[in-house]
Amino acid sequence: MPRYRGLTWDHPRGRDALERSAAATDALISWDVHSLEGFESAPIDDLAERYDVIVLDHPHLGDALAQGSLRPLSSIFDAAWLESLAHTSVGPSLESYRLDGEIWALPLDAATQVAVADPRRVSSPPATWDEVAELAREQPVALSLGGPHAFLTFASVCVALGKEPRVQPGAEFVSRDTAVRAVELLSGIAVGAPAGTTELNPIGLLDRMRRDRDIAYIPLIYGYVTASTGADGLRFADAPTAVVGGRRGSTIGGTGLAVSRRAVVDDDLRHYLLWHLDPLTQAAFLPDNSGQPSARSAWQNVALNARSNDFYRGTLATIEDAWVRPRVAGFTEFQSAASAVLREVIAGGAAGAGGAGARGAGAAAVASALDRVDRMFDALGEGDGAVPTSLSASVPVPVREDTP
Repeated sequence: MPRYRGLTWDHPRGRDALERSAAATDALISWDVHSLEGFESAPIDDLAERYDVIVLDHPHLGDALAQGSLRPLSSIFDAAWLESLAHTSVGPSLESYRLDGEIWALPLDAATQVAVADPRRVSSPPATWDEVAELAREQPVALSLGGPHAFLTFASVCVALGKEPRVQPGAEFVSRDTAVRAVELLSGIAVGAPAGTTELNPIGLLDRMRRDRDIAYIPLIYGYVTASTGADGLRFADAPTAVVGGRRGSTIGGTGLAVSRRAVVDDDLRHYLLWHLDPLTQAAFLPDNSGQPSARSAWQNVALNARSNDFYRGTLATIEDAWVRPRVAGFTEFQSAASAVLREVIAGGAAGAGGAGARGAGAAAVASALDRVDRMFDALGEGDGAVPTSLSASVPVPVREDTP
């Protein structure tokens, strides 16, 4: 029987490399998987009671620390080595797992929202959001709005417009002028989105884009290198900017290896976890087993880029400047509830109808939606961090999806 139990998410990118590395050990660890919805919504405290190692996304840290679910990695690994990951990992991958003076997860996998095009339909992807809007008048452009992604897309556009959202509750989530501009921009694009795309998560959108070829371009979607490989691979590129030379607004995702409070870590487990962050593992073993490495050296690797249609090199500038979400208790519930509010106003409530009705989202409706988002966010600073029922009851129950 394995000495340790691990939990990861049920996609080749989250599963294959870990299962293969575990098989090479002497019954050290076994990996269970849970659904993409479970990855997003399962209570971290419950998982920490049952698993020793958990693959998680950084917004869970607020709940994890409030409940004492995880072990700080400084109690397991050399402090200098941990700090070195801030320089060797791409973008804020390591920093997203730093909270309250400690590092809580190893950056196994790196991803952020980037642009993707069908190269048969779009030879030169838009550089700015104005160019995205122009393309949407000529070609079928989709937005990633399913599950928490309407909120994440909105936040990233705000970053591109020059205003980072707040990471601590207590005032409006983002300046109102910026928020209105972001909603109006996205609503205009959503009008022509292909039917049936509104509720799809990133994997569903990329699968449809590659299979049906009825989506020409998506300006912000979490990158999956598996969608870029092969003769019919999609072409990923840096996210658009608001102005030429401006910041590429994007919200970092990816996954980290966290150690639960129940784990009694021995040298074998320590070395096993360390091995996954080794530069050679990141550049060879992980990509060979459907993984998406976090090491900058892997993202710059010539061979990896050659076999992935330049996935890494083509999106490196975006991930290097990505925004890190709040890590406060209740945030994962908030982002799903906020996403339902924003999806309704951006897509006009016409899920599956190609965004018809988005033009009908008048100033009053936009203001009301943004007021609700602000109140829900500020409520995280009160009491137990739960999203107030009075603010979320009228929102359709959100489909919680992955954000790796």
